[in-house]
Amino acid sequence: MQTSWRAAPPSTVGISLEAHISQQMEMSPGATGHFTSLLYQIALAAKLVDAQVRQAGLADVLGYTGDVNVQGERVQKLDTMANDTFITVIQRGQRACAIGSEELEDPILLPGGGRYAVAMDPLDGSSNIDCNISIGTIFGIYRRKSDPSVPGTLDDLLQPGTSLRAAGYLIYGSSTMLVYSTGPKFGVHGFTLDPNIGEFFLSHENIKVPQRGSTYSVNEGNTARWDEATRAWVEYLKQEDKETKRPYGARYVGSLVADAHRTLVKGGIFAYPADRKSPQGKLRLLYEANPMAFIFEAAGGRATSGKERILDIAPHQLHQRTPLIIGSPDDVATFERFAQEGGPVAETRAEPA
Repeated sequence: MQTSWRAAPPSTVGISLEAHISQQMEMSPGATGHFTSLLYQIALAAKLVDAQVRQAGLADVLGYTGDVNVQGERVQKLDTMANDTFITVIQRGQRACAIGSEELEDPILLPGGGRYAVAMDPLDGSSNIDCNISIGTIFGIYRRKSDPSVPGTLDDLLQPGTSLRAAGYLIYGSSTMLVYSTGPKFGVHGFTLDPNIGEFFLSHENIKVPQRGSTYSVNEGNTARWDEATRAWVEYLKQEDKETKRPYGARYVGSLVADAHRTLVKGGIFAYPADRKSPQGKLRLLYEANPMAFIFEAAGGRATSGKERILDIAPHQLHQRTPLIIGSPDDVATFERFAQEGGPVAETRAEPA
């Protein structure tokens, strides 16, 4: 019996970010260019921030400003610089109606008919800045809900992750990368910045999270504050068992972008569960958890609070917090079994999200 043969689609590794975004726009009926323009603006702001990060030790932008942000965190000079840069570039591009930032108590509501709302953490991992550890930027883009004839509203930002139009992150590390997705249909792609010409080029095409990994990433310094189920889960990962390929290796940087990026590429699990100090969770739903959950699901992974799917959570505050567990589908399913049933049951293969 003869079978038909179909060639694999040609790889586009090496094309520029702008060319890649343009290709995706062509595959989207009714696209007007407003969305692609906004992505270009985010990429431009990222290049400007990257240039400052690279010069941080020489340009007197390390250290604290002396201020405390709405999160109760001491503000680094680079926090302020990154926040100002992204806001300025996005405002000038006139494609956004609202901007929500970790660094600002209230959203910036813009006139001019912009079609999208942007939620962002301008500089994730800022406590690691002075240590020369990888830091990053996280962003989520929502389609506007309000009437475009008036300035944007807070409701344009207070949307569940299922309403995200796109999400991504920048990682400023040994190389600077931009990873973004517009949903499962288009996949997750990573672009590396060539500093010689100042352009992002596709280096990680169609990233897929492995079904199961071999590492876990969690701050075990919080063990005393965890519930019994979370402590039991970590102890389970440390036990030796050839059938389930345990023990897992421990990997924890303390920068969400760095820990999540490693987990996305190599598999495993990242967890920031609730504890006695932060019963509602530590990470912010709109501009940390939702974008990461969107990316991981688009790459075949899973994202949960331990009780529910992250993308299904309806936000009611700009800076709302949540537990966050993301990673390989089998590994996240194991965490859920501990969280919901208090311990392990028979190992089963997780269903795709």
